[in-house]
Amino acid sequence: MPEWENAPHSGDTSTLTLPRPADPIAKKAPLYHVILHNDDDHTYEYVIVMLVQLFGKDPERAYQHAKEVDSTGVTIVETTTFERAELKRDQIHAFGPDPRLARSAGSMSATIEPAE
Repeated sequence: MPEWENAPHSGDTSTLTLPRPADPIAKKAPLYHVILHNDDDHTYEYVIVMLVQLFGKDPERAYQHAKEVDSTGVTIVETTTFERAELKRDQIHAFGPDPRLARSAGSMSATIEPAE
């Protein structure tokens, strides 16, 4: 039997106090990695400029990403919501060719995947 049913009262329900419902539990949106993939058609300078412009990275951090993508083939440039990850991936794909290399025909490749 609920606690309020046992409480003494005079029949006047205007002063009846019911228990408060529990506060809803806030769910966090799942996060996604934006992953930049290496190729031989873009320079370190291109990667640095792109990451500074698109992600607001400082040049030293952008350089670290350029080194990582060059040495391992990939680098996680941001972990964020799905919608922002899609936007950032699309911005990488639209950044264009590297003007420093004649053979650069287009943008770098990027993917998104769930951060677990």
